[in-house]
Amino acid sequence: MVNSADDLAGLLQRQKAARVTEGPVSAVVRRDRLQRAIDMLVKHRDALCAALDADFGNRPRVVSLTMDVLGAITSLKYARKHVVRWMKPRRCKGVLPFSLFGARGWVEYQPKGVVGILGTWNFPLYTTLAPLAYVLAAGNRSIIKPSELNPRTAETLAQIVQEHFDPLEVAVVNGGVEIGQAFSALPFDHLVLTGGTAVAKAVMRSAAENLVPLTLELGGKSPVIISRSADPRMAAERIMIAKGTNSGQLCINADYLYVAREKLEALVAAMREAHAKLYPGSYADNPDWVSLINERHCARVDGYVAEAAARGARVETFGGPFDGPRERRLPLRLVIDPPGDTRIMREEIFGPALVLLTYERIEETVASINRRPRPLALYYFGKDSREARYVLDHTVSGGVSINEVAMHPVLEDAPFGGIGDSGMGHYHGREGFLEFSHARTVFKAGWFDPRRLIGMLPPYADGKMERLIDKAVQSSSRP
Repeated sequence: MVNSADDLAGLLQRQKAARVTEGPVSAVVRRDRLQRAIDMLVKHRDALCAALDADFGNRPRVVSLTMDVLGAITSLKYARKHVVRWMKPRRCKGVLPFSLFGARGWVEYQPKGVVGILGTWNFPLYTTLAPLAYVLAAGNRSIIKPSELNPRTAETLAQIVQEHFDPLEVAVVNGGVEIGQAFSALPFDHLVLTGGTAVAKAVMRSAAENLVPLTLELGGKSPVIISRSADPRMAAERIMIAKGTNSGQLCINADYLYVAREKLEALVAAMREAHAKLYPGSYADNPDWVSLINERHCARVDGYVAEAAARGARVETFGGPFDGPRERRLPLRLVIDPPGDTRIMREEIFGPALVLLTYERIEETVASINRRPRPLALYYFGKDSREARYVLDHTVSGGVSINEVAMHPVLEDAPFGGIGDSGMGHYHGREGFLEFSHARTVFKAGWFDPRRLIGMLPPYADGKMERLIDKAVQSSSRP
């Protein structure tokens, strides 16, 4: 049981010692650990879904099964399938003249050691166990700190991990802010955080004291561009599907949207129709509408919308009339053309609200996006391939979905991560394996050293070496 910073530091040291004692981590061991994580989720899926429902107040089992349980299993299965191939050393191209005499080089992928994983509350299983898939595939051990905002889920996860893993392989530690701060200050061999930018900066400062490398999966305000060539009904439906997921509590969700001024009313009408089909009736009574994680978060999102409305923004409410939060539930609301200095325009929404902004020219939207911090995701709807290429070439984001929202992370064989304020580093696919591996270059000398024979060693008085190098430099100007 970890109850203090000293206990946490002791656990880390024991895992590091076990890693040294273990030596090379075979593919058999890695696949076994991955399989145990899969078996753990399959066996305890009901308990985990019940804990998630209790923590949120209302979260349908199908949401937890799909997004948290199956999402994590997908990463674990993908890593299990490919780990043997990923582990193979990569042969390097030889260097003349040494390769003529048998010299060769290769790159080996070693486990970094012990990786700390700090999860977040919106998808507490996925944000801890999906990166764990690639941590284990790379041969590491791990200590996981779930979010304290999901106490029942965190405790259930700790119990089932203890059932399926030796604590020197994988361990879960729970606690409040103090344990989280102590966790980020430890000398891990790598640290993964999923969370907000403010927390990431604090974690990065702590990690810097020990020069711990980081993978930061953050969020930000992810934009959507609706081209004049887009099908408004299709765009509306897919945006509503994503925005309704977990009541908008999703780091890659649409945050603000650009639509051509003359297309605004058609889009709003199509969104209302799509939302009504997905979530009929009142937001307060619909069993599929997820509650917000706590009162503070609920008040924050509601306050963003209220401020924008007070400043003159038009607000369209979906899911029945709104007379205040009901058991931490808020309706989905569209906030149309709010003033640029309102909080809903400056802060990530991370809840059931969406900003709609109108434009005249697509270049305006790209310029507006580029004035903001780089987002975790960017979305474009339209049939104009030339315009889509313009958006891709003139923006930078963690990932992109075209004619869809929040779908690019389902590509397990592709890196997932942010850039700038939206994060650094990746997991998923081979890039995830590489993220948690140390790529160590090995050079093995050949049977003969040709350097003295060709004048590469001192003394250099005869000028032979200088003429040889000068000739090599001059030849570099030719392609």
